[in-house]
Amino acid sequence: MKNLFKIALLTAGIFSVSQGYAQEHHEPITKKIGHAAQDVGHKTSEVAVKGAVAVADKRYEGHWAPTGENVYIDKHSRYFYVDKGGHYKYLKKWQLRNKPYKH
Repeated sequence: MKNLFKIALLTAGIFSVSQGYAQEHHEPITKKIGHAAQDVGHKTSEVAVKGAVAVADKRYEGHWAPTGENVYIDKHSRYFYVDKGGHYKYLKKWQLRNKPYKH
């Protein structure tokens, strides 16, 4: 009787553990699509803003942002660079680098 109880308990334990591992956890496809769309939007914004900046503003030669991006000067003599999301990031003079940032 004791052996039968032990075998039944072991079988129930193995069955419950195997059922727990059988469940697959996937990220919903809508979340993946949302992340991909956001990445594409950021890249599109970055390219558009950098193109507009190259035409409208002056490149500050020999200086780079802390992240290695090109530094520009706007019409109000402020230093800025464009980040990966296409946003303007303004800098103070002491934040500029003389050599580009190497990864």
